[in-house]
Amino acid sequence: MGEKEAPLWLQDRKIWAEGARRRSEGKVVIKEGDCVWEQGEQALALRYVCPGNWDGTALPFWLMFRQRFRNKSGKHKHQGGLGIYILEGKGYSIVDDVRYDWEEGDLVILPIKPGGVTHQHFCLNPDEPCEWLAIIFHPAVYDAMGLVFEQLEYHPDYKPKE
Repeated sequence: MGEKEAPLWLQDRKIWAEGARRRSEGKVVIKEGDCVWEQGEQALALRYVCPGNWDGTALPFWLMFRQRFRNKSGKHKHQGGLGIYILEGKGYSIVDDVRYDWEEGDLVILPIKPGGVTHQHFCLNPDEPCEWLAIIFHPAVYDAMGLVFEQLEYHPDYKPKE
């Protein structure tokens, strides 16, 4: 350790204090117009809170986004542990090969499983899109435990960049 270098414990405290300050001063209202709808692997998505803006919000380590689709979402697998509030539409989700029906106003909760939960969502009326708000707490412990995320099937409108 050099003369001017602070001990690691003191550096840690400064980092924690800076994080606490950013969160206390972070954005409290995120306007829909400040976000951009993007076609992703799962569905058309509008991301409110994500790793790219955690430093600027009052609530880091969460993922909050809306998704909209007409036929089906992409199929994927991760540890689960999220809530999906249905904003509009009627459909169903296949979660680990079991069908769960839902409609506007329902809350779908994906269970937490260390090896991951395979899931895909389907809209029952393609003329009326399904839309939901997903809320996921994403602590750093996910990364430390070896976060599993496996894309099994893309949303029909998603075109991977080659």
